[in-house]
Amino acid sequence: MVQLGVNIDHVATVRQARRGWEPDPCRAAIEAEMGGADGITVHLREDRRHIQDHDLHRLCEIVRTGINLEMAATEEMVEIAVEVSPKIVMLVPEGRMEVTTEGGLDVIANRCELVEVVDRLHRGGMRVSAFIDADRGQIEAAADCGFDICEVHTGPYAHAFSRAGEDLASPEIREALEEIRTAGEAVVERGMRFNAGHALNYRNVQPVAALRGLSELHIGHAIVSRAIFTGFREAVSDMKRLIEQSSRSSDESRE
Repeated sequence: MVQLGVNIDHVATVRQARRGWEPDPCRAAIEAEMGGADGITVHLREDRRHIQDHDLHRLCEIVRTGINLEMAATEEMVEIAVEVSPKIVMLVPEGRMEVTTEGGLDVIANRCELVEVVDRLHRGGMRVSAFIDADRGQIEAAADCGFDICEVHTGPYAHAFSRAGEDLASPEIREALEEIRTAGEAVVERGMRFNAGHALNYRNVQPVAALRGLSELHIGHAIVSRAIFTGFREAVSDMKRLIEQSSRSSDESRE
């Protein structure tokens, strides 16, 4: 069954708008777990625009399912990761002016640096993931660097889904989904875990959740958005149900 990792960054975004104490990302993490989340994702950015260091420390103490820490491959972030020792570290590209992560990590161009970073994180007892575009060359480079997991960037698919009016028969959507499927097969072939995420929501998630070999989806903004109206626990439960339905149907169709 495909697992759901819930990104709670934007709970902290709301809090940071007033630089106060609420809403508390730690409470969101607990509610997410009670709603069925299989893990909690946070991105500790260099500019600290949402999640703060104290959030990360508290989350590592209270989260039972495990923390997936998104971060840039910088010396500061590697030191923090080694200190708090999350379950998984996901290396992502990071730009100060971007609203959200805009593309996958260029593993090919940064291979030498990433080999060292991955090794240090492994020695710290963490599994290491690369957030990458659906590109076979990047997947091969990630395997060569020693990454345990590749999270395939689903943003292009999500944008195609919206542009094509959510018509699954659209060639644009089918092509974007096929790129994710092919990338996932390459990830599994190289002995890594196939995860996916970015810009997924309640309408576009199921075709991705049905892909063969997929282990986990990471979703944040859509869940936080729905939680404003339904509550966090129910928003997570709704997403989990969609993923399980699609994953179960996909398994049954192969039998």
